[in-house]
Amino acid sequence: MTDLQRQRLLVTRILPQLSQARLDKGFDGMDVVQWKEDRAIPRSELLRMAKGADGILCLLTDKIDAEVLDAAGPQLKVVSTMSVGYDHVNVPDLESRNIALGITPGVLTEATADTTVLLVLAAARRLREGVDAVIQGKWGTWSPTWLLGSQLTDKTVGIVGLGRIGVAVAKRLKAFGVQKILYQGTRPKKETEKEIGGEMEFVEMERLLKESDVICVCCALTDKTKNMFDYEAFSKMKSTVVFVNTARGGIVEQDGLIRALEEGKLGSVGLDVTVPEPLPQDSKLLSFSNCIVLPHIGSGTLETRTAMSEIAIENVLSGMKGQQLPHPYNA
Repeated sequence: MTDLQRQRLLVTRILPQLSQARLDKGFDGMDVVQWKEDRAIPRSELLRMAKGADGILCLLTDKIDAEVLDAAGPQLKVVSTMSVGYDHVNVPDLESRNIALGITPGVLTEATADTTVLLVLAAARRLREGVDAVIQGKWGTWSPTWLLGSQLTDKTVGIVGLGRIGVAVAKRLKAFGVQKILYQGTRPKKETEKEIGGEMEFVEMERLLKESDVICVCCALTDKTKNMFDYEAFSKMKSTVVFVNTARGGIVEQDGLIRALEEGKLGSVGLDVTVPEPLPQDSKLLSFSNCIVLPHIGSGTLETRTAMSEIAIENVLSGMKGQQLPHPYNA
């Protein structure tokens, strides 16, 4: 591996066990520099440790911009993020310097789809209120009218973003007997409709908001989708709607969501992503009994995180060798 002589790889976090063991073993002709504390690398440390790096393996918690690229120097060849999304990376800055960008597509689809369905069921069946009732001693004798949630049978589900995760969510929810799936995205996907089966239709966002009993956000965060779900959007939904976001926090205008919850415009909400992350303990979102917030664990399985870290390693090593990345961001 002479082409890796004297190269420097910066890894911004401890990786899952198998991948970490691979880093600890090292690579021929390469110095691996790693932030090994179990928290996001501070900005000052990122800038300091990036100096002289030929490759950077980062996380979505790391802002990779011109300042970081300048700190690294002109020899930087590749940035590999252990995520599907890359909104934390300034892509134009990388492209202007001919720095490759690798992502981890596909691998977190199943785990994130599972989490989406988990939140749909938890929100629809008022899981947070039920657990709190047990813990707080509010569980009394059985009542036919207490803690009544809603079931998915014969309901209409709206999916915003019918990519890999959106498709996996649709397949899972179909098994619960939903009547219809409406979806929004860049274009109709007739082959996917045939694959999933049942009543499925590409519609305008206005119709999806008004007709859906359950809305799942599965799209990427872009300039077009940023703050897509604001107070106006929530006001168009059914007052009984189950709204779930496992994509990116920035797709939801959070003050608008809080206002809609305060005014009783939403049935229940399930969030795996927020702005900021972590969500402050005094956030108004946490005060609503019909809002369940998870700490961004959508891809949080050992199998998925290991696969993600392995792909990220392969991307960064390929880039440092001057080879085509196995999973470039623009594939």
